[in-house]
Amino acid sequence: MATTRYTLDPGAPDAPYLSFWRERHVCTLTTLRPDGTPHVVPVGVTYDPEARLARVITSRTSTKAKNVLAAGEEGMPVAVCQVEGRRWATLEGRARVRTEPERVAEAERRYTERYQRTPRENPLRVVIEIELTRALGRG
Repeated sequence: MATTRYTLDPGAPDAPYLSFWRERHVCTLTTLRPDGTPHVVPVGVTYDPEARLARVITSRTSTKAKNVLAAGEEGMPVAVCQVEGRRWATLEGRARVRTEPERVAEAERRYTERYQRTPRENPLRVVIEIELTRALGRG
């Protein structure tokens, strides 16, 4: 029996997959707590296949940011996911917390573009950048 493959190159997704990631959807981010258990939270995610990055804006005091920071400079393997009916998409990679103003501004710009609203002011804002290694799903 033939199986359907749902793996894509995160740097070269097909048109339906990319289109799905441009629609306005609440996503989830899965990080690992220091004890190894998963921490799953709703987030806004932007996908930049040209840079092979996904971005999540958050406060540096959030649990998700603290989990990634606890992994050290090498970062942490994470996954972001979205689903609508039979369409689903997961991006996997290594996350690092970035504080550089230009990186945060770029993440905010992309968030505004995808979610059609400007994120609230947050002086503690950071961006979790995910260097993508795998894309799964069906757009």
